[in-house]
Amino acid sequence: MILDIHDQITSLFNHSDSSIANENANKDTRTISTQRDILAGMVSKAYGLKMIPPHVAQAHKDGSLHYHDLDYSPLFSSYNCMLVALRGMLRDGYNMGNASIESPRSFTTACNQTTQIIAQVASHIYGGTSIHEIDDILADYAELSYQRHLEDDNILCAVKSTLKEIYDGVQSLEYEVNTLHTSNGQTPFVTFGFGNSDKPWAKEIQQAMLRVRIRGLGERGRTPVFPKLVYTIRKGHNSKPNDPYYDVKRLALECASKRMYPDILSYEKCIEVTGGYKTPMGCRSFLDGEETHGRNNLGVVSLNLPRIALEASVYPEATRMEVFHSKLEFMMQTAIDGLHYRISRYEGVTTDCAPILYTEGACGVKLKAGEEISGLFKNGRATISMGYIGMHETAEIMFPDQEHILTNTTKQEFVKDILRSMKTRTQAEKTATGYHFSVYGTPSENLCDRFAGLDKTYGHPTSDKGYYTNSFHLDVAESTSLLDKIDFEAQFVGLSTGGFICYGEFPDMKDNLDGLEAVWDYAMDAVPYYGTNTPCDECYKCGSMKEFNATVDGYSCSECGNNDSGTVSVIRRVCGYLGSPDARPFIHGKQTEVTLRTKHT
Repeated sequence: MILDIHDQITSLFNHSDSSIANENANKDTRTISTQRDILAGMVSKAYGLKMIPPHVAQAHKDGSLHYHDLDYSPLFSSYNCMLVALRGMLRDGYNMGNASIESPRSFTTACNQTTQIIAQVASHIYGGTSIHEIDDILADYAELSYQRHLEDDNILCAVKSTLKEIYDGVQSLEYEVNTLHTSNGQTPFVTFGFGNSDKPWAKEIQQAMLRVRIRGLGERGRTPVFPKLVYTIRKGHNSKPNDPYYDVKRLALECASKRMYPDILSYEKCIEVTGGYKTPMGCRSFLDGEETHGRNNLGVVSLNLPRIALEASVYPEATRMEVFHSKLEFMMQTAIDGLHYRISRYEGVTTDCAPILYTEGACGVKLKAGEEISGLFKNGRATISMGYIGMHETAEIMFPDQEHILTNTTKQEFVKDILRSMKTRTQAEKTATGYHFSVYGTPSENLCDRFAGLDKTYGHPTSDKGYYTNSFHLDVAESTSLLDKIDFEAQFVGLSTGGFICYGEFPDMKDNLDGLEAVWDYAMDAVPYYGTNTPCDECYKCGSMKEFNATVDGYSCSECGNNDSGTVSVIRRVCGYLGSPDARPFIHGKQTEVTLRTKHT
């Protein structure tokens, strides 16, 4: 049900509706800036539903699909996530506000400018702001700092001064990103990709990024939520003990065991699956091909696959599958219509709407003032994504009497057939239009709750549990081994190349880095992108660092029972990003899902 806008506003300021207060785990709805953004978003959503095609709007309202980010699109010509072309901006200079910014002459200045660029970019888009190869980019400015120090001192002192500047600069990046608030009332969703560079000073930058993260924020060393760290593992570079950067990999393992990040990216598998090496745009969006810097995602419309299964499941078994695929085709076309409307909102729009993106180089080009932007997004420069969630539930609804999907090839082939249909449909649209339509495994932070809640009317146990499972993943409540889960999910990645991530639930691995490395190595041969969910909770009352107990009502220390948000630090993966649910609670369905997460052995 979509509330009347007056009721929504009343609920916001009275804090009477948790679905509004907890819709985004990165937004603190108690603050004025966030309330102002959500208030504006309510108006935008109401207006946006009247702008998009009526049949798409109706499908969104009834929960057959979800037109994402209605609070920003279609009212504004704003897109989702991107890979910022930081290298070119720092090299060539840019204008920001009333200032003309020159290329930095030191590592410290380069870090400061990077933060400024992130803040500006994140205020003009509504998704993740990613920097690909940040270590490789900043290494050039570390060398400038070294040469400057060398002018004033001997080699040993110059090296020492440069190392200190690198650590301090990386630490300032970490702190500034976590203290930024963009125009949409939240900390920017920032991702840093690193680990592949072999330039002078690159190793030192990589080590500093990991050591700063291990140290944590503030006097208590809290685990930072941002930036998301994505560490690249490449054979012959840092994969095995005799590789020159292997010591950085071991430090990355220590960091993941203590701070959950970094997630890891397989250089070889990323090229094999997506056609090129790149950091994900945001938490999981990928663009096929070799080009990376300046690319973006125009937005997502996601299908409620369990809804299609629920509607088809009432038909006789002989016709059930035919009905499912017929309904799937209809909903795919509806989603495509919604995506075309997203594209149409860029027609006639000029660079003046966001100079930082279009005239100052964040998109990898410098268009002229007043120039139209729509042509920039064609021919592979941007994705436009058909998303989906609840693949696990869909298979269980359609084949209720068969064995579990982990061992049932019929269910697995059914999932592949769905993804093949989606991929065929998006490829045809890509060929016909020149826009990069793609299949996207939706993160579904609040959508897992919304779809399942709307589908309760069907009276099926699958929707009654309160959430639907993220993209093609195995349901979090299912018990299996880490390696079996990787193998199961790996077979679907190549059919969802517009957006994906795989991850496992681990026990405390601080004293078992070799075991964690064994899983990393296995994952990097199977999937391009893998996340490690390790406990990193802390109670400041009793000092315990054991994983907290999670219930639908919140979290408490497993040792002393402390649940005071002021004296605990709780970190959980929301979808692709991390969140602090002790400070900003998750929406009910996501919190229910968190309580059911089972450790993989």
